[in-house]
Parts: sequence; structure tokens; C-alpha cells
Amino acid sequence: MNGQPKAPFYVALFLVVAGLLAFAAYRSDILAPKGNIQQPPGGGAIDPNVLGQTAEDKDSGSVTTVKEYTFKPMERLPDVKGTSAYKPLQDNTVRFALNVWAGWGPIILANEGFKPGKVWKTAKGEDFKVELVLIDNPVAMRDAYAAGEVHIGWATLDMVPLFMEGFVDKSGQPRDSRIMPRIYQQIDWSNGGDGIVARESIKTVGDLRGKKVILAQNSPSHYFLLNMLVSGGVQPSEVNMTFTEDAFQAAAAFNAQKDAAAAVSWAPDIYNLAAVKGNRMLVTTQTANKLIADVWFARADFAKDHAAKLEAIARGIFDSMEELKKDEQKAKCAKLMADGYNIPASETIKMFGDAHNTNWAENFQFFLNQNNPTNFERVWTQAYYLYRRIGVITHQPVSFDKVMDFSVIESLGKDPKYRAQKDEYEVHLAPKAVSQIHAESDEILTNTIVIQFFPNSWDLYKKINKDENGQVTEVLYDPNVDNVLNEVAKLAGQFGAARIIVEGHTDSSRRGQIPDALVKELSLNRANAVREALVNKFKMDPNRFAAAGMGWDVPADPNDPENQAKNRRVEIKVYSAEKQ
Repeated sequence: MNGQPKAPFYVALFLVVAGLLAFAAYRSDILAPKGNIQQPPGGGAIDPNVLGQTAEDKDSGSVTTVKEYTFKPMERLPDVKGTSAYKPLQDNTVRFALNVWAGWGPIILANEGFKPGKVWKTAKGEDFKVELVLIDNPVAMRDAYAAGEVHIGWATLDMVPLFMEGFVDKSGQPRDSRIMPRIYQQIDWSNGGDGIVARESIKTVGDLRGKKVILAQNSPSHYFLLNMLVSGGVQPSEVNMTFTEDAFQAAAAFNAQKDAAAAVSWAPDIYNLAAVKGNRMLVTTQTANKLIADVWFARADFAKDHAAKLEAIARGIFDSMEELKKDEQKAKCAKLMADGYNIPASETIKMFGDAHNTNWAENFQFFLNQNNPTNFERVWTQAYYLYRRIGVITHQPVSFDKVMDFSVIESLGKDPKYRAQKDEYEVHLAPKAVSQIHAESDEILTNTIVIQFFPNSWDLYKKINKDENGQVTEVLYDPNVDNVLNEVAKLAGQFGAARIIVEGHTDSSRRGQIPDALVKELSLNRANAVREALVNKFKMDPNRFAAAGMGWDVPADPNDPENQAKNRRVEIKVYSAEKQ
């Protein structure tokens, strides 16, 4: 056709347009390599095969279980969503809630997995089944328990007072008596599964004062931190607590936010974080090994109707604890846990070290030994004290004996098989001098106590004559001494795998008038008096304790050394048994 361009024109036009598009793409970085790629040494062309490539792969690994986290404001647990009678047993099956935790190994092994397949028997031969229901979120578990969807709930004992906020009114009276918990059995003590990892500059708990600590609130992590702070003489209000949804997010936030001084989390994150340069492990439940106790509890209405089943479950758990001492049973249990928790068996087998399962003898100590400094009553009372102190519990405390039911432990004690068991969670240490402990171990915290000693005496129970209304009576010089010793024993009991130095200090009011050696001897005698009282009254291992007489050499406040009231004191220093 006349007047139309020939083929060469279209070819030339195509080349011009293609060139312009290529130039535009180049200028807009569509095809430009990402990042700065340097010219080869001495100049020259860049090999097109390396465009857009990097020398190393992106880091796909992480020292924490999760990478993402969000912070949340401090709050009490949300209200219970609803209560009702428990759901009838389908196929005579008890629904037992649990979470992802090593301590539940015995019930998982005893039940041969999570599904209700095995037939259990009561003492009288009644058949029933157990279904293990995985509910990892404690609030979701509490609501399922209150609604009657599960018959048995899980918790650490310190968490149960938090649940009670939704179960009782302001006066501590039940809102619905059917859901009040009956705690029958301690499953374990956390044994290294919980801990505080800190920056290298944080040497003791006292160093957390004024610092930012990340943790999950209303959880075992929260209770663990509050105990450590109070034991170390730090007010909770002196620490900037920043909360995440769970302990794994706390670890991730600590790893990302370098202004955080510490985080409270769980294994394996705490150990992975502690291995990072610039971090250190401050303390774990391997040292504070009698602080966090896992328990199970039944609804009051269910307990009334099915007491024989509850005893049978406790018996099966205790028997399974003995079976788990065998390697082949531990391997079997790890496989069952892996199937139920949906994590590899190679990981579940490692979890066993995070908890110490408590046999019948240890449950007896926990429920029925009133002199045990880490018994049920003391843990319960401490949890209420700490949580009411920070305002997350507002109701009047419920007495421990309203929820603790020792009937199963007492009943099983009639069986020689259980009665013959021994406490297997006693840590035996070789005796060490104060200088050795200082050289070989890290101090965790210092707890200051005040015992009013009679002048020039180290008798804790020194009596004096007191004139009252014309009558002379004999009274203790310090009537509060037993309360003080109980507090020290509780601290020493919680740190069941730690070394403890008892330091005696005196005031300096007579400096220059008497020899220094005499004052140090008096302070050493007072420290030894406290040490011996702990060993004798509470049956503690004497090798864990060392006494030191400091005299007047170390005033309580270096900025106010003449404050003699502060200087007359005893300090309890807790050290890790070995460096972690």
C-alpha cells in the first residue's frame, strides 16, 4: 500500500522503543541490583551472574522460640466467661486438661497417650477412661474448667489464687461452689525450666532496681520474678516490668530490645539467650528449685461425685513416676508427648530435665508437713501476699485449707508401696568455706533480716524479766524471732540447690574502745546461731550453709555508716551451687 512505512521502519521503531524502555527501567532501579555491589578491584565489568546475589544467606535461625512480640498493659485476669455444672462423662471418660510441660509426662505415660483408650480402674474395680485435653492458655483452660467442659484443670500452685479472683467475691466467698478447685496432687517442681536471663552488667537481683524487665504477667514467670525481687530486698515498684502475652514473646523482646536489663522466660529460650555474648543467666529454678510447683485440681462438684476416680488417677501418676526411671519407658513417654504436643520426640526427651516429678513421699512433705518451709500453705500464702501487693488480686485471701485436699495422699500412705518411698529431691553438697563460695560461685541475692540480740549475747531465745503491772514475768528479748527464722527458712527452702552464707554484722558504737577481733567473734557467733536454728528446726542440710562474722567492717549503707540501727543485722546471701 502506497504511503505506508516499510518493514525496516518498524524494526527501527521497535529498537528505539525497546532502548527507551530499557533506559527507563535502569533509571528506576527495576533491574538494578539490590544493595551496593562494588566494582571489581582495578575496575572492569561486573559479572552479570553475581547481580542481585549476596555473599551469605540470610539468617534463618533465632535464639528464641518466636521472633515476633507485642507488649501489653498490666491487668488482672479477665472475668470468667461462664459457669455451669460439669458435663456428664461420655463413655465414662474423665477430661483432664494439661499444657505443654515436661512435668505431665507421668499422666501421659500412665494413660498411654492423650486419647481415651486405656481402661483405668478404681480401688473397687470400677472402669473409667481419661482423655488428656491440651489447653496451653491458662485463661482458656480456666474458662473450660468453669464451664464444665473439662473435669480436671492444671496450674502452678501460685497461679490458683489468680484464678480465684474469678471464682470468689470480694470477701473471698465462692460465687459458685461447684467450680471451687480441690487440689489433690503435686506433679512436680520446676527444675531449670524457668529462669531470669540478664545482661552481663546485672550481677545480682539487686541490680535490677530501676531497670526494665520483660515477662509474661499473671504467670509462673511473674511469680518467679516477684519472689526474687522481694527476697533480694527490691520493691516490685522499683522495677520497670514490661509485659508480653507469653514467656516466649518475652524472650524475643529481650533479644531485640537492648535497653531491657533482663527477661523472665522458659527453656530452651533462657539457655539460648544466656549463651549470647553480653548476656548471662541470673537464676533458674535449677537453683531456686522449690519455688514453682505444678499441681492438678478437680471441680468441687466432680470431686464429690467421683472421689474414687481421682484417687485412681493419683495412684496411676505416682506409679508412672517410678516407671519413668527406666530408659525405655522415658523414650516411650517422649514419643507419646511428641504426638500430643505436636513437637519432635528429639525435643520432648530433652524436656524431662526441666521438671522434677514429686513422688508420694515428696507430696506428703508438701501437703502434710507443717514444718516444711516450702509446703503448700507457704507457697499459697506467698502467692496471695505478692499478687495482692501489686494489685492483681483484690478479693480477701481464700484460706489454703479451703482448696487443699490431702485425702488422697493420706489414703495412699496406707499402702506400704508408697509409705516406703523417700524424698528424692534433696541436693547434697560438700561443705565449703565462705572464701571458697565467694571464689567459685555467683551471688544471686542478699536478704537482710533483723534479730534483736541481747547485748553481748548470741542466744536467739534469750529471756529477760519484764515488769508488767507490778508482776515480773519472763519474756523473750525478741518475741519476733520465730517469724524471722520462718522467713529465712522459706527462702533457704526455695533455693534448695543453692549455697547460703549467713553473715553477722554489728554496729560500730564502741569502735576504738574494744578490740576488733572481739566484735567479729560476737558477730560470727550470732551468724552461727541463725545457721544452727535453720539446720535443727527445719532439718536442712548443714553443708549448704556457711557462717561469717563481719563485725562492724561492712555498714549496711556506706553513705550512712553511723546508722547503727541498720548496722545491727544478719544478711542471708544466696549463691548458685555452681556457675551456670
